[in-house]
Amino acid sequence: MQELRRENRAMRNRLLDNRLENPEAFREIVTRNATLQSIFKYIEAVAKGRQPILITGESGVGKELFARALHAVSHASGPLIAVNVAGLDDNVFADTLFGHLRGAFTGAESARRGMIDQAAGGTLFLDEIGDLSLTSQVKLLRLIQEGEYYPLGSDTPSRLQARIVVATHCDLTAMQRSGQFRTDLYYRLRAHHLHIPPLRERKDDLPLLLDFFLQEACQEFDKKLPTYTKELLTLLSNYSFPGNMRELKSMVYDAVSLHTSRMLSMNSFIQAMGVKGEARMEADADRSDSYNPFTLWEELPTMNEAIDLLLAETMRRSDNNQTQAARMLGISQPALCKRLKMKQR
Repeated sequence: MQELRRENRAMRNRLLDNRLENPEAFREIVTRNATLQSIFKYIEAVAKGRQPILITGESGVGKELFARALHAVSHASGPLIAVNVAGLDDNVFADTLFGHLRGAFTGAESARRGMIDQAAGGTLFLDEIGDLSLTSQVKLLRLIQEGEYYPLGSDTPSRLQARIVVATHCDLTAMQRSGQFRTDLYYRLRAHHLHIPPLRERKDDLPLLLDFFLQEACQEFDKKLPTYTKELLTLLSNYSFPGNMRELKSMVYDAVSLHTSRMLSMNSFIQAMGVKGEARMEADADRSDSYNPFTLWEELPTMNEAIDLLLAETMRRSDNNQTQAARMLGISQPALCKRLKMKQR
């Protein structure tokens, strides 16, 4: 109760104050987004506690970066130990976390320190926790509830001396309702909860991220930093980025690897988005006709009316940039210009 009171007081102070006490802890997270700034303040409020923390968000949003920032703000004496639990069977999970004594099982020719022991005094970060089997979920629940564990082959318990932070891209709320994730473990883990928004909900960070990844890529490929047109930012802002920051980084690195002139070409970005666009079109073809916007129209527009509506929406999305709009429509810029002039008559 004393710990919760301290955290509540700290949270009130952080949320009422716009300043971060540990800005250096967040230097790896490139952002100016207001939502992420509020998450930074929340991290500062809960970082020094001992309760587990659940980090959720789509794949590629950088959940491990937030776990590392939380560890840095905590000023813990021990290290941060990260474990991806996806694909670990029950025995491997137990051996990885708890460790074993020599002779604990066939092939155990020497003792092994578990990740919990290695993270003593620091943070144990378990990534992809939504992929954990129900049997392993029971083991993790007991660890959190009892605060102790038994290395394999040992009759003497060891104390848990690390802060547990878990992350997942899965919807744990839905999983616990369907019985795929234990309800008691779910509520144990989300004593504190950070939800990281996807890139499509923080488009204001695109210029910063583009510049950041360009500098990284140019250093890696030993190339001069190129310039780019505002059309590139318009193109990126109209893309949904299902792979989030990881996808944007891949696009930038690919573009820089092919870059040979002063101006960064948009071709590789367009090709990367086009491949995914074709994949989405194939997936949509298997769905119902409800994805056709005209199915909801009681009276269909004429061909000219439909084209005018499409042009209006394309110009809105491209900020009235004809070059970008033409690329989005798959036609030449002169053809688009001609059609716009016809519309104005």
